[in-house]
Amino acid sequence: MDTWIYQQMGTLHLPALCLIIAVSIYILSKGADLLVEETVTVSLRWGVPRFMIGATVVSLGTTFPEAAVSVWAAVKGHPGIALGNAVGSVICGTGLVLGLVTAISPPPLQRGIVDRLGRLQLAGGFLLVFSCIPFRFAGNIFKSGGALPRHMGFVYLLLLMIYLWVSIRWFKDETAKAEDPALQSLGLSSGGWIVMRFAAAFVMILLSARVLISGVQDIAIRIGVPESIISATLVAFGTSLPELATAVTAVRKGHGDLAVGNVIGANILNVLFVAGAAASMTSGGLAAPAPFFQVLFPAMLFVLAVCWVGVNYSKTKLRRSFGFILLAAYILTTTVSYSFFRL
Repeated sequence: MDTWIYQQMGTLHLPALCLIIAVSIYILSKGADLLVEETVTVSLRWGVPRFMIGATVVSLGTTFPEAAVSVWAAVKGHPGIALGNAVGSVICGTGLVLGLVTAISPPPLQRGIVDRLGRLQLAGGFLLVFSCIPFRFAGNIFKSGGALPRHMGFVYLLLLMIYLWVSIRWFKDETAKAEDPALQSLGLSSGGWIVMRFAAAFVMILLSARVLISGVQDIAIRIGVPESIISATLVAFGTSLPELATAVTAVRKGHGDLAVGNVIGANILNVLFVAGAAASMTSGGLAAPAPFFQVLFPAMLFVLAVCWVGVNYSKTKLRRSFGFILLAAYILTTTVSYSFFRL
């Protein structure tokens, strides 16, 4: 589908392409609006904190682009791209999305559940790195790299099932005792109507994001930006665009806890779901070239550690200073990556 969209973009004149990009941005924002509204409605209906729904239901939906891209790349014989998308999405989701949200408007924290999930995402990051190390040749990883074995992909998928099961248990433990009275005016829709609106929101977000990234990529090539630079930056950003749109919309509507839950949940799913599904589809696993150990893995662990420290250091809200640190880490990682992916 992405190939077909990109081919169609290439036949358009620049003004028409710009118009399509503008329309895609509008649809993306409306889809994010609808997704946030339905999440709040489900929170009221189920009596579950918005953070938990963001960390499970919403993050599952917004992570599907990463999973689709990574699995497709693995099947087509590009395992390095598959793993790079998963790792890059964690860096983008934590560094750019959470960093931007925190810098704009520090989101509130539900300390208990945020701390638990924060530890899980940090543990998931370390698990991914250690899984890619060929321990018989560990001393050469900065020169020869490593790989995520296929059997670990199945282990990750098993851990994914356990994570979802535990999350359901946490749903019951974190039942909201009181909600903002202002939210009660939204009313409670029927279950079937809620599912339909959720589905419509996800379709609007995912399709508009694909069209938007294809359009931006085509314009970048037309104005002379090297294709290697585009592939090293826009893939992870493009598949993280649903999280970005949802997080910014949630903060704008005063639901910052939903944004934090979406980012943390998506980070966990990028390891267990995205990398796990892609690795399980290839007999040789997912390649992790030397630049992963030189730049991408350290950057991923750094932003996850900053996020965890920020949660523990902050009180009722994530401090704005951590947002600027995360943004700086994302910009630095993207800039440094150019030298490794230029060839």
